[in-house]
Amino acid sequence: MAIEKWSDQVTIVHLGTDPQFTDDLSSLDSSLRGGLTHVILDFAGVQFLNSSNLSRLLRLRKVLHDSGHRLILSGISTKAWSTFLVTGLDKVFEYAEAVPMGLAMVQLK
Repeated sequence: MAIEKWSDQVTIVHLGTDPQFTDDLSSLDSSLRGGLTHVILDFAGVQFLNSSNLSRLLRLRKVLHDSGHRLILSGISTKAWSTFLVTGLDKVFEYAEAVPMGLAMVQLK
């Protein structure tokens, strides 16, 4: 996983596929403890999600949302997107087609 500090207010995280995905989310939890920012998760390398991944994403969203920050998921593959649709989480998270669109969303709000 590559964590890119875009600015003082925005962090971009480029996720890998499982089993790396689970480790990436754990590392992200640790790295954000120093200070919360808006987070854009780049799912370009993720092909599928499991229940543990979804649980971690929901926890991360809650922590960020409660502190006034946003979590934007970007670059989601068709396979991974189907998981969000089936679970109804397509209505819970914010999505962007690609990282630059996610950056624009953060700047607009």
